[in-house]
Amino acid sequence: MKQNRGLRAFRTLTSGRSGANVAASINFPIDFTMPATVRYLTHPQVLIEPLKDVRTWSLNLVGSERVSALAAQLGSLSGTRRVVSSDETKALETAFPLAVTLGVELEVRPRMHENDRSATGFLPPEEFEAVADRFFAEPARSVRGWETAEDAQRRIMAEVDACLAGPQEGDVLFVGHGGVGTLLFCALSGIRIDRRFDQGPRGGGCWFEFDFQGRRPPQGWQPMEALMIGS
Repeated sequence: MKQNRGLRAFRTLTSGRSGANVAASINFPIDFTMPATVRYLTHPQVLIEPLKDVRTWSLNLVGSERVSALAAQLGSLSGTRRVVSSDETKALETAFPLAVTLGVELEVRPRMHENDRSATGFLPPEEFEAVADRFFAEPARSVRGWETAEDAQRRIMAEVDACLAGPQEGDVLFVGHGGVGTLLFCALSGIRIDRRFDQGPRGGGCWFEFDFQGRRPPQGWQPMEALMIGS
């Protein structure tokens, strides 16, 4: 898949709820806002290109096909009214087809990016895994110049909180990355940062959910295909 260029951030404008006049005609207030389900979905498999900035890597064929399959059978995502994405190419290539199928404008939040690893650039897989282990194990320290896990966690939490600051008209889908997604999961779950809670060796394309009001994930990561069988 070629890099999507010119993607712009928009916010879907919605009118007042249809029940407003009914509520005004009776003697007690009714809250027509239904609790929204919020999901965080990571991009699936990518085409590894060591000479390119990792932030511009695209999905590979397997990753693209997984996104296309989900866009063709939205399942649990059918009630989604907002899609919010990191501005990294692989996240946009995951979010954009879903937003198009849902008929909503894609919101792009640059600060939802993956943990900043620009100090080292591309690392061979074994070396990367070793550094990533230290990133999670020493969350207050900058490992080889990487953004600290604590800083990345504060950043992704701030972005999610900003997006969910007001009432929602339906479900919300955040599309991002495994590293900051794990940090978000830990923060919402009230547990210390630990790589044991990451999405696992599936190549990405995993999600978890939480209630808009309670903000606590009821379970851990699941593959994106599980969304297709929901209703």
